[in-house]
Amino acid sequence: MCRCNAETIPAAYCHFITLGCAKNEVDTDRMRALLTRAGVVETHDVARADVIIVNTCAFLETATRESIEATLEIAQARADGAVSAPIVMCGCVPSRYGEELESELSEVAAFVPAQEEDNIVSVVASVLERARRPLESAAPTMASNDEVLRTVEGASAYVKISDGCDRFCAFCAIPIIRGAYHSRDSEAICDEVRLLMEGGVREIVLIGQDTGVWGCDFADDRDLAWLLEEVSRVVRPYDGWVRVLYLQPEGMTPRLVDALRNIPEVLPYIDIPIQHCSETVLARMGRTGSEQELRELFAHLRRQIPGLVLRTTGLVGFPGETDEDVERLIRFIDEVGFDYTSVFAYSREDGTAAAAMDGQVSEDVKIERAQRLTDVAEQLGFSSTAAHLGETVDVIVDGVEQGDSGVELIGHAWFQAPDCDGAVHIESGEATVGQKVRCRIVDAFCYELVGEVVSDC
Repeated sequence: MCRCNAETIPAAYCHFITLGCAKNEVDTDRMRALLTRAGVVETHDVARADVIIVNTCAFLETATRESIEATLEIAQARADGAVSAPIVMCGCVPSRYGEELESELSEVAAFVPAQEEDNIVSVVASVLERARRPLESAAPTMASNDEVLRTVEGASAYVKISDGCDRFCAFCAIPIIRGAYHSRDSEAICDEVRLLMEGGVREIVLIGQDTGVWGCDFADDRDLAWLLEEVSRVVRPYDGWVRVLYLQPEGMTPRLVDALRNIPEVLPYIDIPIQHCSETVLARMGRTGSEQELRELFAHLRRQIPGLVLRTTGLVGFPGETDEDVERLIRFIDEVGFDYTSVFAYSREDGTAAAAMDGQVSEDVKIERAQRLTDVAEQLGFSSTAAHLGETVDVIVDGVEQGDSGVELIGHAWFQAPDCDGAVHIESGEATVGQKVRCRIVDAFCYELVGEVVSDC
């Protein structure tokens, strides 16, 4: 869905491998669009590629290891003669580990930190030239930093409204990897949203490391509530949805709560990663708040926003965490009754404050605690999913699949964030990707729902 005037010249083929979160998916799509504009053609066949781009994640040690292993697998395939394309490693791993990678990963032709990914065309051109595979089309210069290019073709699209983080939570390497918090300009955001809606997207998911403080680095009084109104004006003619992820408790201002309640296009779905509820653990994490404050916050949000769906994140096994702390967190998650909860075991990350703390918890204990919290989270999630039985809701179609019994439509309702909260399966009916259909929910299993089409919207 790339919107550009430049002629596409199929001079070289590029294969993309993306690891990590939705923010990395957005970054890959940005690089894909820039390269497409320069005449590079994407291929899903790695053996056909002239260049291979690996967009890496380094948020956790496991993610870093996965990124390096994926790169080394491609390098081994090159050594075996199965592929011949040079490798370009992008994203968080080069951002976090910098120059030391050049000596440790000699198999990689170029390293591109996340902050330099807008230069991907010149990097690829240089790599292809060294590999004697010149990029025949001229690499155009971006007209401005605000020029929008995306290639999304599905029904939902992530849009980054900020990058970096100033919180410096003791367990988190994001400030090391992505740097200081900076809001993206509202005009660039709205231009991107407009392009996506014109291309068939019907849900915009706003993301960033800390979406709730968008605008805090501007000289004026623009904030996330203001931005939601601006984005909603763009999606309104397309009957679109707007969803916000990665809010922090401190970001839930009265203005933002009013916006979430009063703007029709903005879904009453809030994702607030609390990590923990113990005041002692939160303080060691470098986070503010207490169990009582969090209880009051979520009770207030439910009073203010009818039908609110809540997602959160729990982190267990942090240094110094006791059995009592874990029991408090499990009880808190259960009693607040979150609709969706992601559970993580603490990972000791080099360069973070927590890595040097006393009271490190053993891996076996972390796994056991994570499983106990997961059991409660799943019980709540399955119950919340089943609570929608009998409802008639709008479902955005994300895909059309051919099964043994015929065509099945797969989509998601307003209370399901794409790619993380399950889906609605519609076993009969006709629709295209991006279309809304009116469905009655007739069955539920785990996080999945079954719907029957009532009528097209």
